[in-house]
Amino acid sequence: MVRPDAVYVWSDEEVRKRLSWYYGVMTNELPAKFMIARVVEVDENPYSLDYDSLTDVKRRAKKEFEKLFNQARSGRLTFDIFAREFKERPRYSLLDVDAALARLLSKPCRLCERRCMIDRSKRIGACRLDDKVYVHSWFHHLGEEAPLVPSGTIFYGGCNFSCVYCQNYDISQVVPRYGEVVDARRLAWIQRMLRMHGARNINHVGGEPTPNLPIIVESLLYLDVNVPHIWNSNMYMTVETMDILVDIIDLWLPDFKYGNNKCAMRLSAVPRYFEVVTRNLRIAVESGDMIIRHLVLPGHVECCSIKVLEWIAANLPLDRILVNIMDQYRPEHLVAKYPKRWPELARPVYREEVDRVCAYAKRLGIIYEPVS
Repeated sequence: MVRPDAVYVWSDEEVRKRLSWYYGVMTNELPAKFMIARVVEVDENPYSLDYDSLTDVKRRAKKEFEKLFNQARSGRLTFDIFAREFKERPRYSLLDVDAALARLLSKPCRLCERRCMIDRSKRIGACRLDDKVYVHSWFHHLGEEAPLVPSGTIFYGGCNFSCVYCQNYDISQVVPRYGEVVDARRLAWIQRMLRMHGARNINHVGGEPTPNLPIIVESLLYLDVNVPHIWNSNMYMTVETMDILVDIIDLWLPDFKYGNNKCAMRLSAVPRYFEVVTRNLRIAVESGDMIIRHLVLPGHVECCSIKVLEWIAANLPLDRILVNIMDQYRPEHLVAKYPKRWPELARPVYREEVDRVCAYAKRLGIIYEPVS
């Protein structure tokens, strides 16, 4: 089953242009980035190296990765050619290096910018997780943006934010560690089943996928089907984590929530939000396709929505991205329980607020309509 707009959206030239890499991988015309990383050989056993040595190995391997990626992006290295030329996988690859780096970044944990430095094999981190990966559900999601549907969505438990209005608060904040515990091979099997049964992509979401990065990267060593990977994230990860993700993510689906740090701290208990997220958006846009999500919050048009749009227009290449302005806010979680603490959020968003944000996006030259 596919929504009609998920079919005709690809007749929109602007969508095809902005999501050209994702489209090529989705249709098996191009190899996914994780498959390219998996054939870039390294000479040393990454799992026996310390962090500094790993970064040196990675720096050398990235030259070959960029070469192959650019060949694929230009259409010279199609998936069929890739499959013929790289029948044998090396013993150790750039993807192994990324898996080893992700492990080291998690002990002590500095995967996200909270940098709690907790060994999650011994106690719970700031993300409310131990060192296990908890998958709460996985299915073909029909409610995502049209180019993504049906999306092979994997909902991970845990989150490094504490949003007072979170719509997935059960798996992100209340019971993050009650899902199915999966290892890398099981996660690879889940991804394979989603793709083989019609998913256009693998959509890593939550909660927040970032705390689960070590097992996610390791799972790609076992995944034997070509499929684009989506990072559906609050984008509050460290530069070290971003350096891993750029090797495996084909389409970024960032949630750009706030236009300032004050609102981010008050509503999500997140310090330095604006600096961290904008830094990561600049990195991400250079290494894959992007659809930015922005949820219009009631009473936050001036302080957040307008500021978010202005930053996007001034800092990102508008001819290469899409923006989804979302209108589905409703009072949930703590806002629903204690409405007097956040009075502006204790109501649905007004149509006039959403229309004003959309009109401002149009004035700035931001394309937002074709993906909703």
